[in-house]
Amino acid sequence: MRQNGFLSRIFIALVYLFLYAPIFVLIAFSFNSTKSRTVWSGFSLQWYRDLLRNAEIMDALQTTLLVSVLAAVIATIAGTAAAIGFFSMKRRPRGICLAINNIPMTNADIITGVSLMLLFVFAGRVLNLNFRLGFGTLLLAHITFDIPYVILSVLPKLRQLDPNIYEAAQDLGATGLYAFHRVVFPEIAPGVINGLMIAFTMSIDDFVISYFTAGQTSTLAMVIYSMTRRKVSPEINALSTLMFLVVLSLLLIINLRQIQQERAVAKKLAHAKH
Repeated sequence: MRQNGFLSRIFIALVYLFLYAPIFVLIAFSFNSTKSRTVWSGFSLQWYRDLLRNAEIMDALQTTLLVSVLAAVIATIAGTAAAIGFFSMKRRPRGICLAINNIPMTNADIITGVSLMLLFVFAGRVLNLNFRLGFGTLLLAHITFDIPYVILSVLPKLRQLDPNIYEAAQDLGATGLYAFHRVVFPEIAPGVINGLMIAFTMSIDDFVISYFTAGQTSTLAMVIYSMTRRKVSPEINALSTLMFLVVLSLLLIINLRQIQQERAVAKKLAHAKH
């Protein structure tokens, strides 16, 4: 038994090494003093300084952050409202709606991207709207694929909520909006915040869907792709390192919040039993 446990640990370690070794190499060479991708020549922050002076990358960063923040906020509002609507439905229609909600997440990104691009072009022609693919269509596309993640983050909190708490607040004289704001929302707030952070992470990391719906607008992922087509610059290593650290930090925060929420729920159940 001990030997099997040791072998399983070795296997897991090799799997993690295979997955993350390329990222560690990329991070290491982002601090290399020369452009060499195979020989370490010394520690330097040159490529991070050059990255900050690159106007193309800074413009793409501004666009990416703006789209990610707006998409995350709008998707969180819409997704929370949709989750409450789904939760209020009967079992059968709720199951159908959730199945439809899961399609964008299980769908290949390239299919979603091409479909949204065709939809925007078709809608523009049918409605006789003189618009091109750009920031607006990019924002709509990000909101579209962010909403399902918000819904799945909020629904578990709604299931943990006492179904009578909203009606009890109204019986005590609270209006519907006041009861939701003061009673319901504080209970589901952890799920809403998790959904917001997941939506932001998905938006800032997206390439395929943005590529088909952005038009002349460029995001960070698209700029990295265009740079790799010309020549791999050490600036890409620096930029990729920063993006990896940002996304990793957000994922760690989300997972730690979920662990804390599960422990809080377990404590409540334990106190309720006693």
